[in-house]
Amino acid sequence: MIPSGEKYQVILEIYSGSYYDISMEETNMMKACIFDLDGTLTDTLESLTYSVQAALDEMGLGKITEEQCRSFVGNGARYLMDRALRAAGDENGERLQEGMQVYGRIFDENCTYHVTPYEGILPMLQELKYRGLKLAVLSNKPHLQTCKVVREIFGEQMFDYASGQQEAIRRKPDPEGIFHILERLGVSKEECLYVGDSEVDIKTGLNGGLRTVGVTWGFRTKEELKAAGAGELIHHPMELLQFV
Repeated sequence: MIPSGEKYQVILEIYSGSYYDISMEETNMMKACIFDLDGTLTDTLESLTYSVQAALDEMGLGKITEEQCRSFVGNGARYLMDRALRAAGDENGERLQEGMQVYGRIFDENCTYHVTPYEGILPMLQELKYRGLKLAVLSNKPHLQTCKVVREIFGEQMFDYASGQQEAIRRKPDPEGIFHILERLGVSKEECLYVGDSEVDIKTGLNGGLRTVGVTWGFRTKEELKAAGAGELIHHPMELLQFV
């Protein structure tokens, strides 16, 4: 644990052998951090593409590419399937209800297929826990699948709370999910960071009044994040430590 109340320099060795030199002064009062899931904590692109394409195949539609799927992710399963169906031949989106049913069944069985945390995520989360921060996940992925991915990839003890898309809570970028989590964690918005990889995430954090950090290793470019209003960007998970 890094000593508080003094200027210090952190040199952290990442498993890849790279080094990140983070110089900072302990001035933050953060008690919690809320993370997006897909593209922020976990690389789920292969999993999502697999399930979407399996649904399209079952419906007798065409193919989509992984890069197309990347651009569709971020606004929830309904938006993802609507875009995928239109790209695969259902140009008017007339089969969306059917597509949601097929995709939901397939994705429920395969939501952890080839899902891995990004390099550096685990040591970063462990350090945040060691410093006493409460950790949460807020995703537009369906709630049951969000909880399943978090539990199977990170275990039962890493996160204090996880929330996916639910009928009772408006999805991102509406800040209702943030307020719900803040209440569950017992912290104020001034005491919590929001971290995400998409324009939806940047808007979510800003809408909730949280200090918001964009990550550049996910599904969007730094230019897209800046255009959405991101004021602070990081390029490796360990760089997040400078904000807490």
